[in-house]
Amino acid sequence: MKDSVDHISLTRSRIRNGVWEGELTGVAGQPTLEVRHLEAEVPGLTVTAIPDRPGVWAVRVPIPLAALSEGVQTFLIRDRSSGETLDHFTIITGVAMEDDLRAEVDLLRAELDMLKKAFRRHCLETEL
Repeated sequence: MKDSVDHISLTRSRIRNGVWEGELTGVAGQPTLEVRHLEAEVPGLTVTAIPDRPGVWAVRVPIPLAALSEGVQTFLIRDRSSGETLDHFTIITGVAMEDDLRAEVDLLRAELDMLKKAFRRHCLETEL
């Protein structure tokens, strides 16, 4: 993100009508975020300044219908420039949720896939 102020924080508010909503703080200037699901970028993300609250941004992520399928689906909200994961949300459909362990394992898998990808890219860049 541009001109980082203190600590970047993304606080989830709710999911309503198929849209994840949250508030971003700790950023000076227009934030550059991305949302990833199964290593693909999720379209439709909006980041809007909240007029009566300087330095606070409303973040909205429409949940694609194609992502609503059997099992655990994890979405990562990341700072595009640093690659840092600011938050995530998980949707479980089709099965009773006995505990949150499957969601945590799915999140770890998504993070591990991104780390592997970044490590491979780093190895290729430094291989000269």
